[in-house]
Amino acid sequence: MDTSVFISKDEIRSRFSRAMSAMYQQEVPQYGALLSLVREINAAVLEREPTLERDLRQHSELTRLEVERHGAIRVGTAAELKGIAQIFAVMGMYPVAYYDLSVAGVPVHSTAFRPVDEHALQINPFRVFTSLLRLELIEDVSLRQQAAAILSQRSIFPPGLLELAAQAQAAGGLTEPQAKEFVTAATEVFRWHRQATVDQDTYRKFYAAHRLLADIVCFKGPHINHLTPRTLDIDAVQEAMPQRGIPAKELIEGPPRRRNPILLRQTSFKALEEEIEFVGQTRAGSHTARFGEIEQRGVALTRAGRALYDSLLMQARELGSQARSTQTYTERLQHVFTQFPDDEHELYERGLAFFRFEPRDPVVWQQEVAAGRPWDLPDLVKRGVVALSPITYEDFLPVSAAGIFQSNLGDAEQKNYVSQAARAEFERNLGSPVLDEIDLYQAAQTRSEQALQQRFLAKSKA
Repeated sequence: MDTSVFISKDEIRSRFSRAMSAMYQQEVPQYGALLSLVREINAAVLEREPTLERDLRQHSELTRLEVERHGAIRVGTAAELKGIAQIFAVMGMYPVAYYDLSVAGVPVHSTAFRPVDEHALQINPFRVFTSLLRLELIEDVSLRQQAAAILSQRSIFPPGLLELAAQAQAAGGLTEPQAKEFVTAATEVFRWHRQATVDQDTYRKFYAAHRLLADIVCFKGPHINHLTPRTLDIDAVQEAMPQRGIPAKELIEGPPRRRNPILLRQTSFKALEEEIEFVGQTRAGSHTARFGEIEQRGVALTRAGRALYDSLLMQARELGSQARSTQTYTERLQHVFTQFPDDEHELYERGLAFFRFEPRDPVVWQQEVAAGRPWDLPDLVKRGVVALSPITYEDFLPVSAAGIFQSNLGDAEQKNYVSQAARAEFERNLGSPVLDEIDLYQAAQTRSEQALQQRFLAKSKA
């Protein structure tokens, strides 16, 4: 078949993300208010920091700032997870990283479907954090069996959707009419349905075991539970939300505020109480699960950087457990993170973060090449000949994700599961391995270094 007639995966992903955003704004009007607030704050940041705007524009970050969203869904069975993977593959989204949320009392484990190619990320980095229910963590055996029976009876995919996904895989893509049909059907998978699939007593039993269990099992499908715009100043958004009548969660998840952001900071407005209808009953009930999230992304960290980050989080928690501690969690976090370098050159020199590389000044670069010195990237960076460009962190943090989940399940909702990471089981259910996110960042940095080295050597030989 002539592949030139196919719509690109990037275009299909962009259409899908726009459709999801439009649908969620209709379902959750407060999300539209959040988008407006984030746009205002981003514009204010760019106006007062022209250097930041220049850097974002130069590295194609400015255009993706406006289109970027991430979403989150929860599925109930391995079959549902495999089907979701097929759908996202059509959009060029692949499973990256494994997250065990049981450590924070949430009975799921997860991955994030996202683009992995650098060009695809620049076009539209839309990603969906996807969690699979772990029924084995629910203590009540009869409740586990009942949940499994209910999930086995539902079909979350509209007729023809998985066939279109299989056709795209076999043929290498979708034509324009097929792509339109696919995006429409795929969006329907994640639509909210206020009609529960169970009666109120069954819902309450699942709810008592864990609110997430009720959210996953008792409805027609994996409704999108939040979408997330990206901001350049999450602290400003956090402060402004209550002023706009948007109830914010108490704390920003992730690292503290820094001059050079690292990894991911997240906050949200609290989940809405939505009216639902139960099977066989005329009186309506309510369900709380869907909310609006905001994120601020920083540089991706190396394995050494992540180890330091995790150790500092542990220090902040240990300080909080001390009887004489009077600091808030935010104050403890700010205190311990003074040990994490906040200078790009030090982050690079100590091997804590990932960067791309480019000549700082064309004239100086040419002079350096003409000088005939051997290739030495660390020296070129140290002397200011080569500039560092942070590689954006595209993934998630399990503790932060669990914190967002918990804050929107209610402050009293806290289960205590022993950490039970089960990556091999998750990958069996998925039908494929998940990609290692740090390997992806390392490969991006290596490609950038090699490309610059080739330019250096080619010019010096000429």
